[in-house]
Amino acid sequence: MPGMPGVPERTWYSTDTMTKVLAINGSPRKDGNTSILIRHILKELENEGIETETIQLGGKKIHGCTSCMKCFENRDRKCVIDDDLVNTCIEKMSKADGIIFGSPVYFLDVTSEMKALIDRAGFVSYANGHIFSGKVGNAAVAVRRAGASRTADSMLHFFLANDMIILGLPCIGIGRDIGDVTKDEEGIAHAGKVGKTMARLVKILHNHPLTANIPVNTDDRMTKKK
Repeated sequence: MPGMPGVPERTWYSTDTMTKVLAINGSPRKDGNTSILIRHILKELENEGIETETIQLGGKKIHGCTSCMKCFENRDRKCVIDDDLVNTCIEKMSKADGIIFGSPVYFLDVTSEMKALIDRAGFVSYANGHIFSGKVGNAAVAVRRAGASRTADSMLHFFLANDMIILGLPCIGIGRDIGDVTKDEEGIAHAGKVGKTMARLVKILHNHPLTANIPVNTDDRMTKKK
């Protein structure tokens, strides 16, 4: 599609030669059930020749969003709070073809670290022309009993709000103690399916990219406070 005068064209995919998927683990248990589910997803991606990377977010000191709106003033693809992992996550997310969020259920929702990333990365994305648009996303949830759907929704809604593509259901694994999720045969099998499905789609989009003629600074509604 030809560009429109005065409107910069923006590519909705990674310009790197290698197809890449980034996983972010919001569980404080580095090698816990959430991590196990993520690894099963990534294994299928790697089998398809896709580069993967995991960032361990859970258990780190992560600040919540303060609604300072500096991201809308600076528009530099960064959060003004720059002493934790969030800006690293944002940069790597912007360069990836696919993104996987993972979280255990903490009081019927995501962990505080994952929620902070969702809020801050979401604001930075909106301030800079929806920088995650067109990427592929999905989620992994480790649950003992209740809250899996709400936890998955919190992560999937981030993808939807950022005009990302979700293909299929999220991965949900049941277990309490570390390693229990491996006994959930259906959950583990679905993790593999999520990986295979994502692999097919990110390859297609990497080779046949989506493009959009959208201004870099598209959304100023957040800054119009009364």
